[in-house]
Amino acid sequence: MTRIAYVNGRYMAQARAAVHIEDRGFQFADSVYEVCAVKDGILIDEQWHFERLERSLEQLGINVPLSSQALGIVYREVLRRNRLSDAIVYCQVTRGQAPRDHAFPTSSLPPTVVITAKAIDAAAVAARRSEGVAVVTRPDERWARCDIKSTGLLANVLAKQSARNAGAHEAWLLDADGNITEGTSTNAWIVTKAGTLVTRQLDARILGGVTRLALLECARSTELQVEERAFSRSEAMNAAEAFSSASTVGALPVVQIDQTPISDGIPGPITQKLNGLYHGR
Repeated sequence: MTRIAYVNGRYMAQARAAVHIEDRGFQFADSVYEVCAVKDGILIDEQWHFERLERSLEQLGINVPLSSQALGIVYREVLRRNRLSDAIVYCQVTRGQAPRDHAFPTSSLPPTVVITAKAIDAAAVAARRSEGVAVVTRPDERWARCDIKSTGLLANVLAKQSARNAGAHEAWLLDADGNITEGTSTNAWIVTKAGTLVTRQLDARILGGVTRLALLECARSTELQVEERAFSRSEAMNAAEAFSSASTVGALPVVQIDQTPISDGIPGPITQKLNGLYHGR
């Protein structure tokens, strides 16, 4: 079946979809994006994703091209035209097309909007959650505003590829103090031996993950002790449990960090409990 994309107000075959070569998203990564998971045709945490998109656009001074309500209509139409029910929807908004110059154009531009969708293999995702994954740690070499969901992801890509080359699923990134910030495309969590759930506090060094927010709400609905703070590589490697979080997977158990087994090499009970609460909302 031909995949359908939305580009600047038009639905078209994805193979023919295009933006101008002087689009600032292409030239400078002057753009932001969102990825929303879809389960049984339902957009998961839709409004939180739209709110984060608007915040990222505001931080970069890019005009909001569509209201949340209008974006929701487009998302659903892209899903309908692609006949998808378990999927991810990708939305990218750039500053627009202008002659190449590092400085912003002097006149306001209409933003470029691209929305696509693709199926996810729900069985494969469930298998990873059941078995757990390995991560490696790598230096955090990204820019200083990771709280903006920018498409400038080269440092993330290189760290992710380094992890895959090492036989791991993900790389957890280390700041100058030796503390874990987050993964290349995930937030990072541990459970201490005392049973406290820990994830890094929101600051400019991490992205405020939508699934992170949802899991914190799930945790706080129980008697689980929660701390939002920095934690070191050493603390992570000595934790009772560890997991990553992202929209497509929920809480993904981490059973090995730099070849050191975590939770006896199997998904831990608190991670599994949180997953149950998250997917049962």
